[in-house]
Amino acid sequence: MPSLAVLIPALDEEQAIVQVLAAIPSGLAQEVVVVDNGSTDRTAEVARNLGARVVSEPRRGYGQACLSGLASLGPVEIVVFLDGDYSDYPEEMPALLEPILRGEADLVIGSRVLGKREPGALLLQQRLGNALATWLIRLLFGVRYTDLGPFRAIRTDALRRLQMQDRNYGWTVEMQVKAARAGLRLAEVPVRYRRRLGVSKISGTLKGTLKAGYKIIATILRHSWSRR
Repeated sequence: MPSLAVLIPALDEEQAIVQVLAAIPSGLAQEVVVVDNGSTDRTAEVARNLGARVVSEPRRGYGQACLSGLASLGPVEIVVFLDGDYSDYPEEMPALLEPILRGEADLVIGSRVLGKREPGALLLQQRLGNALATWLIRLLFGVRYTDLGPFRAIRTDALRRLQMQDRNYGWTVEMQVKAARAGLRLAEVPVRYRRRLGVSKISGTLKGTLKAGYKIIATILRHSWSRR
Protein backbone atom coordinates (compact mmCIF):
# COMPACT_ATOMS: atom_id res chain seq x y z
CA MET A 1 0.00 0.00 0.00
CA PRO A 2 1.50 3.37 -1.00
CA SER A 3 1.89 5.99 1.72
CA LEU A 4 -1.27 8.02 2.13
CA ALA A 5 -2.35 11.24 3.83
CA VAL A 6 -5.93 12.41 4.32
CA LEU A 7 -6.41 16.18 4.27
CA ILE A 8 -9.58 17.69 5.74
CA PRO A 9 -10.21 21.46 5.55
CA ALA A 10 -12.60 22.44 8.34
CA LEU A 11 -14.33 25.62 9.46
CA ASP A 12 -16.58 25.41 12.53
CA GLU A 13 -17.21 21.67 12.19
CA GLU A 14 -16.97 20.71 15.87
CA GLN A 15 -19.93 18.37 15.68
CA ALA A 16 -19.25 16.84 12.27
CA ILE A 17 -15.50 16.31 12.56
CA VAL A 18 -16.04 13.64 15.22
CA GLN A 19 -18.00 11.48 12.79
CA VAL A 20 -15.73 12.23 9.84
CA LEU A 21 -12.62 11.07 11.67
CA ALA A 22 -14.36 8.02 13.12
CA ALA A 23 -15.44 6.89 9.64
CA ILE A 24 -11.96 6.91 8.07
CA PRO A 25 -10.93 3.25 7.62
CA SER A 26 -8.47 2.23 10.30
CA GLY A 27 -4.89 1.71 9.21
CA LEU A 28 -5.43 3.11 5.71
CA ALA A 29 -3.67 6.45 6.12
CA GLN A 30 -0.26 7.18 7.57
CA GLU A 31 -1.49 10.64 8.55
CA VAL A 32 -4.81 12.45 8.93
CA VAL A 33 -4.51 16.23 8.83
CA VAL A 34 -7.33 18.60 9.78
CA VAL A 35 -6.72 22.17 8.63
CA ASP A 36 -8.55 24.50 11.00
CA ASN A 37 -9.52 27.40 8.75
CA GLY A 38 -10.20 29.98 11.46
CA SER A 39 -12.88 28.13 13.43
CA THR A 40 -14.57 29.89 16.33
CA ASP A 41 -15.69 26.62 17.93
CA ARG A 42 -13.76 23.59 19.25
CA THR A 43 -13.05 22.00 15.85
CA ALA A 44 -9.27 22.02 16.35
CA GLU A 45 -9.42 20.73 19.92
CA VAL A 46 -11.82 17.92 19.07
CA ALA A 47 -9.81 16.84 16.01
CA ARG A 48 -6.57 16.83 17.98
CA ASN A 49 -8.14 14.77 20.78
CA LEU A 50 -9.25 12.21 18.21
CA GLY A 51 -5.72 11.72 16.91
CA ALA A 52 -5.61 13.99 13.89
CA ARG A 53 -2.75 16.39 13.33
CA VAL A 54 -4.17 19.90 13.28
CA VAL A 55 -2.77 22.67 11.09
CA SER A 56 -3.95 26.20 11.89
CA GLU A 57 -4.71 28.39 8.88
CA PRO A 58 -6.64 31.50 9.96
CA ARG A 59 -6.74 32.94 6.43
CA ARG A 60 -10.19 31.91 5.24
CA GLY A 61 -10.70 30.00 2.02
CA TYR A 62 -11.05 26.36 1.02
CA GLY A 63 -8.11 26.52 -1.35
CA GLN A 64 -5.99 28.32 1.22
CA ALA A 65 -6.70 25.56 3.74
CA CYS A 66 -5.77 22.89 1.21
CA LEU A 67 -2.53 24.64 0.26
CA SER A 68 -1.52 25.02 3.90
CA GLY A 69 -2.33 21.41 4.64
CA LEU A 70 -0.28 20.22 1.68
CA ALA A 71 2.67 22.38 2.71
CA SER A 72 2.68 20.64 6.11
CA LEU A 73 2.82 17.08 4.74
CA GLY A 74 5.82 14.83 4.81
CA PRO A 75 6.69 12.55 1.87
CA VAL A 76 3.55 10.64 0.90
CA GLU A 77 2.55 9.11 -2.42
CA ILE A 78 -1.19 9.82 -2.38
CA VAL A 79 -3.36 12.55 -0.88
CA VAL A 80 -7.08 12.16 -0.26
CA PHE A 81 -9.13 15.34 0.12
CA LEU A 82 -12.21 15.02 2.28
CA ASP A 83 -14.70 17.61 3.54
CA GLY A 84 -15.17 18.07 7.26
CA ASP A 85 -18.97 18.37 7.24
CA TYR A 86 -19.78 14.62 7.12
CA SER A 87 -21.54 14.88 3.75
CA ASP A 88 -19.11 12.37 2.24
CA TYR A 89 -18.69 8.74 3.30
CA PRO A 90 -15.04 8.33 4.36
CA GLU A 91 -15.51 4.56 4.54
CA GLU A 92 -15.68 4.58 0.72
CA MET A 93 -12.04 5.66 0.54
CA PRO A 94 -10.79 2.22 -0.62
CA ALA A 95 -13.05 2.42 -3.69
CA LEU A 96 -11.79 5.94 -4.38
CA LEU A 97 -8.18 4.76 -4.22
CA GLU A 98 -8.64 1.63 -6.33
CA PRO A 99 -7.99 3.16 -9.80
CA ILE A 100 -4.74 4.68 -8.50
CA LEU A 101 -3.64 1.46 -6.83
CA ARG A 102 -4.31 -0.46 -10.04
CA GLY A 103 -2.06 1.98 -11.89
CA GLU A 104 -4.93 3.24 -14.03
CA ALA A 105 -5.32 6.82 -12.76
CA ASP A 106 -3.41 9.74 -11.29
CA LEU A 107 -6.52 11.65 -10.14
CA VAL A 108 -9.81 10.10 -9.02
CA ILE A 109 -12.94 12.17 -8.40
CA GLY A 110 -15.66 10.82 -6.15
CA SER A 111 -18.75 11.55 -8.22
CA ARG A 112 -21.87 12.38 -6.28
CA VAL A 113 -23.76 12.51 -9.56
CA LEU A 114 -22.96 8.88 -10.39
CA GLY A 115 -23.54 7.72 -6.81
CA LYS A 116 -26.55 7.59 -4.53
CA ARG A 117 -27.58 10.87 -2.93
CA GLU A 118 -29.73 11.47 0.11
CA PRO A 119 -32.74 13.64 -0.80
CA GLY A 120 -31.79 17.29 -0.39
CA ALA A 121 -28.06 16.57 -0.16
CA LEU A 122 -27.23 18.24 -3.48
CA LEU A 123 -29.20 21.45 -3.75
CA LEU A 124 -30.66 22.62 -7.05
CA GLN A 125 -28.02 25.34 -7.43
CA GLN A 126 -25.28 22.76 -6.87
CA ARG A 127 -26.71 20.39 -9.49
CA LEU A 128 -27.08 23.18 -12.05
CA GLY A 129 -23.63 24.55 -11.31
CA ASN A 130 -22.05 21.11 -11.64
CA ALA A 131 -23.80 20.49 -14.94
CA LEU A 132 -22.71 23.82 -16.40
CA ALA A 133 -19.12 23.57 -15.19
CA THR A 134 -18.58 19.99 -16.37
CA TRP A 135 -20.18 20.79 -19.74
CA LEU A 136 -17.79 23.73 -20.19
CA ILE A 137 -14.78 21.57 -19.29
CA ARG A 138 -15.85 18.96 -21.84
CA LEU A 139 -16.41 21.65 -24.50
CA LEU A 140 -13.14 23.50 -23.91
CA PHE A 141 -10.78 20.72 -22.81
CA GLY A 142 -12.30 17.56 -24.26
CA VAL A 143 -12.45 15.78 -20.90
CA ARG A 144 -15.67 14.38 -19.48
CA TYR A 145 -16.34 14.86 -15.77
CA THR A 146 -19.72 14.46 -14.10
CA ASP A 147 -18.93 16.28 -10.85
CA LEU A 148 -16.64 18.74 -9.07
CA GLY A 149 -16.96 16.76 -5.86
CA PRO A 150 -14.44 17.54 -3.11
CA PHE A 151 -13.93 13.86 -2.14
CA ARG A 152 -10.94 12.95 -4.32
CA ALA A 153 -7.58 11.23 -4.40
CA ILE A 154 -4.47 12.20 -6.32
CA ARG A 155 -0.89 11.01 -6.61
CA THR A 156 1.40 13.62 -5.05
CA ASP A 157 3.81 13.59 -7.98
CA ALA A 158 0.88 14.46 -10.26
CA LEU A 159 -0.36 17.10 -7.84
CA ARG A 160 3.02 18.84 -7.85
CA ARG A 161 2.83 19.11 -11.63
CA LEU A 162 -0.42 21.05 -11.35
CA GLN A 163 1.11 23.88 -9.27
CA MET A 164 -2.18 24.63 -7.53
CA GLN A 165 -2.81 28.27 -6.69
CA ASP A 166 -6.50 28.94 -6.02
CA ARG A 167 -7.24 29.99 -2.45
CA ASN A 168 -11.02 29.76 -2.25
CA TYR A 169 -13.97 28.50 -4.29
CA GLY A 170 -12.04 27.56 -7.43
CA TRP A 171 -9.78 24.90 -5.88
CA THR A 172 -11.60 21.77 -7.07
CA VAL A 173 -12.23 22.96 -10.61
CA GLU A 174 -8.68 24.33 -10.92
CA MET A 175 -7.36 20.86 -10.12
CA GLN A 176 -9.62 19.20 -12.68
CA VAL A 177 -8.93 21.69 -15.45
CA LYS A 178 -5.17 21.60 -14.88
CA ALA A 179 -5.26 17.81 -14.76
CA ALA A 180 -7.00 17.77 -18.13
CA ARG A 181 -4.43 20.16 -19.59
CA ALA A 182 -1.52 18.17 -18.15
CA GLY A 183 -2.78 14.91 -19.63
CA LEU A 184 -3.16 13.15 -16.28
CA ARG A 185 -4.94 9.81 -16.21
CA LEU A 186 -8.38 10.62 -14.85
CA ALA A 187 -11.12 8.50 -13.32
CA GLU A 188 -14.41 8.94 -11.51
CA VAL A 189 -16.00 6.50 -9.08
CA PRO A 190 -19.56 6.71 -7.73
CA VAL A 191 -19.77 7.86 -4.11
CA ARG A 192 -22.68 8.34 -1.79
CA TYR A 193 -23.58 11.78 -0.51
CA ARG A 194 -25.75 12.94 2.40
CA ARG A 195 -26.99 16.21 3.77
CA ARG A 196 -24.18 17.88 5.63
CA LEU A 197 -24.29 18.58 9.35
CA GLY A 198 -24.94 22.27 9.89
CA VAL A 199 -25.33 24.97 7.23
CA SER A 200 -22.97 25.19 4.27
CA LYS A 201 -20.77 28.29 4.16
CA ILE A 202 -21.11 28.34 0.37
CA SER A 203 -24.30 26.73 -0.98
CA GLY A 204 -26.20 27.58 2.20
CA THR A 205 -26.36 31.28 1.30
CA LEU A 206 -27.27 33.17 -1.88
CA LYS A 207 -24.10 35.26 -1.66
CA GLY A 208 -21.90 32.21 -1.23
CA THR A 209 -23.59 30.39 -4.11
CA LEU A 210 -23.17 33.32 -6.50
CA LYS A 211 -19.54 33.92 -5.55
CA ALA A 212 -18.67 30.25 -5.90
CA GLY A 213 -20.46 29.94 -9.23
CA TYR A 214 -18.74 32.99 -10.64
CA LYS A 215 -15.31 31.82 -9.48
CA ILE A 216 -15.76 28.32 -10.92
CA ILE A 217 -16.81 29.52 -14.36
CA ALA A 218 -14.12 32.22 -14.39
CA THR A 219 -11.47 29.62 -13.50
CA ILE A 220 -12.51 27.36 -16.37
CA LEU A 221 -12.51 30.21 -18.88
CA ARG A 222 -9.20 31.65 -17.66
CA HIS A 223 -7.38 28.37 -18.12
CA SER A 224 -8.99 27.88 -21.50
CA TRP A 225 -7.76 31.29 -22.68
CA SER A 226 -4.27 30.76 -21.25
CA ARG A 227 -3.69 27.66 -23.39
CA ARG A 228 -4.22 29.56 -26.63
